[in-house]
Amino acid sequence: MVLDRDGTVIVERHYLSDPDQVELLSGAAAGLKRFRELGLGVVLVTNQSAIGRGFFDQLRLERIHRRLRDLLQAERVWLDGIYFCPHTPDDQCACRKPRPGMIETAADELDFDQRLCFVIGDNECDIALGRRVGATTILVRTGYGAQVAAEGKAHPDYVVDDLAEAAQLIESLVGVGKRV
Repeated sequence: MVLDRDGTVIVERHYLSDPDQVELLSGAAAGLKRFRELGLGVVLVTNQSAIGRGFFDQLRLERIHRRLRDLLQAERVWLDGIYFCPHTPDDQCACRKPRPGMIETAADELDFDQRLCFVIGDNECDIALGRRVGATTILVRTGYGAQVAAEGKAHPDYVVDDLAEAAQLIESLVGVGKRV
């Protein structure tokens, strides 16, 4: 399970820089918990150009991720990893979504086949990432997702309201032998 962070797991905040502003989206903890119950690994991949733009440093990002992990731990949920790209779009790096660098690193480190996973996010770049690696893609209508769905540009395999609904969908797909 490869998830976007902002707008998918936590409330979208423009260049989130304050750990105290980290807030789980409705349905996020329930969805993540269900993924775990289904035996699925869970990683986050997130573009964080605020670092490359000099808005804050990597230490601040680590505090934000610590806060996120604390909120999830309170819900008895954990992540296998958080992968981030600190670069700006102008840097043309290999890790910035929709390029596959972060998911390739996660797959190497955690030993999973990226083609056999689900990529879930609220933005066109999340769906494009999933398509690039041959994964099953799910657009959530949280964050920017409702707008992205209405525009019809992303072309995900599935569209759901939130991570809780994504977990229900995945459970039904796994039950009929689809990709995990």
